[in-house]
Amino acid sequence: MNTATMSVAPRQEAAGLDRVTLWALLAFVASLQISIAAAGVLLTLTLFGWVALLVRDRTRPSAPAFFVPLAVYAAITLISAAFSVDPAASLVDSKQLLLFLIVPAVYHLARGPRAATVMDVIISVGAVSAVYGIVQFGVLHYDTLGQRPDGAMSHYMTYSGLVMLVTCAAVARLVFGSRDRLWPALVMPALAVALPLTFSRSAEVGVLLAVGLILMLKDFRLTALLPVVVALFFAFAPDTVTDRMASMFDMKDPTVRDRVAMLSTGRAMIADHPLTGVGPTMVERMYPQYRDPDGVNATNPHLHNVPMQIAAERGLPALAAFAWLIVAMAHALWRLFRGGGDRVLTSAAMAAIVAMLGAGLFEYNFGDSEFLMLFLVLVTLPFAAATDAAATDRS
Repeated sequence: MNTATMSVAPRQEAAGLDRVTLWALLAFVASLQISIAAAGVLLTLTLFGWVALLVRDRTRPSAPAFFVPLAVYAAITLISAAFSVDPAASLVDSKQLLLFLIVPAVYHLARGPRAATVMDVIISVGAVSAVYGIVQFGVLHYDTLGQRPDGAMSHYMTYSGLVMLVTCAAVARLVFGSRDRLWPALVMPALAVALPLTFSRSAEVGVLLAVGLILMLKDFRLTALLPVVVALFFAFAPDTVTDRMASMFDMKDPTVRDRVAMLSTGRAMIADHPLTGVGPTMVERMYPQYRDPDGVNATNPHLHNVPMQIAAERGLPALAAFAWLIVAMAHALWRLFRGGGDRVLTSAAMAAIVAMLGAGLFEYNFGDSEFLMLFLVLVTLPFAAATDAAATDRS
């Protein structure tokens, strides 16, 4: 074997590891809207491949600047778990913090043009999922509050949250894309129909705010389209769907009354546990003790409000870290958007943040593993795209 042959073999092995890890990442992103079990396995493979690349190249892990407040939030969560009313259960629940490793992994693996490929996978799988949800509603009779479209997910709220995020990506691609606009234009009707069929009022609020932001970023005058879209929705959507949306403003609606009572319950928990909260996953256990007399349900798994849930469960310092995270992400994305970054990816990421916060006023989506994983991927992609792809694109 000559010297040239010996030098080619290591390069081929290096390219092979890069390629396998990239395919693991793409498979993980695709599986997020199909199976949480598959997503967990594929995320593990992706993380192992990422670590192997770091070891091989003798490089340290890196991440966007917003990873600092994310890490602080994780540290405060662990402190909260240690002081929980049931530390063992809270520590077990805190394993979800490992999902934060998605940020440095995607930042490393999806650099340069790869980030756009990841976005294409998200939109493509989301389109199939949306069509399946429509079939569930129209053919399989998932058309009541007791049985709503849930796609391939285990819960309709998870499904609606994922469709909301995919809609953010598709609209950003349609509005800011300079090429290949036909695909997002084709999938938008399915996404626009599937989301309201889930009867999820929170997701509808989130996506409306997100689309409004994207249109404002493109041209403020385009926001005049939003009232037209809302009018068309109420004109053509089934009565069961429009009635559900209208119930958002009905204070006699049991779910609305219960959400108002949850806010009072959360404030009581915070008053007693301001620094560390009652502990991760302890809200449901402590709910009967703090339940507002006007509450409808005897207990609830969470408080259906992201800021309130974080403060009651993990304490006011955790809420401050979460606010720092949002501000850091928004500031960095705005600078990237104004500074010549990929406008499809940056606008999609900003829309995802607005959608999460808007829907999060009525639903604890930040604590949903599937939603959180896709959210972290979307907000990391613009920063990955802005980095030099040469170091990782050996294949």
